[in-house]
Amino acid sequence: MSLLAAFALAGCSVDSLKLNVLGIAPSKSKSVAGVNNAEMAAAENDTPCPDVTVRTGAATLMIGNKPTEGEPAPMDVRYQGTIINYARECHLNAGLLTIKLGVEGRVITGPAGGPGTVNVPLRVAVVHEGVNPTTITTKLTMIPVTVTNAVDRVTFTHVDPDITFPMPQPASQIYSYVIYVGFDPVGAQPQKPKKPARKARPKLKH
Repeated sequence: MSLLAAFALAGCSVDSLKLNVLGIAPSKSKSVAGVNNAEMAAAENDTPCPDVTVRTGAATLMIGNKPTEGEPAPMDVRYQGTIINYARECHLNAGLLTIKLGVEGRVITGPAGGPGTVNVPLRVAVVHEGVNPTTITTKLTMIPVTVTNAVDRVTFTHVDPDITFPMPQPASQIYSYVIYVGFDPVGAQPQKPKKPARKARPKLKH
């Protein structure tokens, strides 16, 4: 199978993944390394826990030869990343809700790809949804993934054991909270330093 054909087939599986994400999120039934199913079920029975979902438009990561120039053309893609699984468990202590979140993803080589190390920018955000959505907490993590072959697919796992914030009052509001996961290549780019403001020249007196 050619590299381009393999890449196209991978794209088909990504479309199926998006449909699953938009339908029934697997976060309550699947586990990730470091997040045990039994522990997660027990935690869900005892503590209200926000649902996990993939942020719309952030389930796929395309990295080209020039990462800072936006999404690359199909033949210029070096690596494609996808989110394939996630799980969470919640614990309440002294009014603070702590979430242990696991995310599993995959990186495959594209038509312009090859061996190397790619830093995957994974964004996690807890949002209080409503008329005016409010971000409760957010975190960007760079996950290094090593690709060893010219044609390869590598699975990576990220576990964050300490996403902590105050439990809302009344506690029933927690069901309006959503844990969003997704790739954030824009947020990972270094911000250009702002140019210092020019000092106004003093006016000459006549």
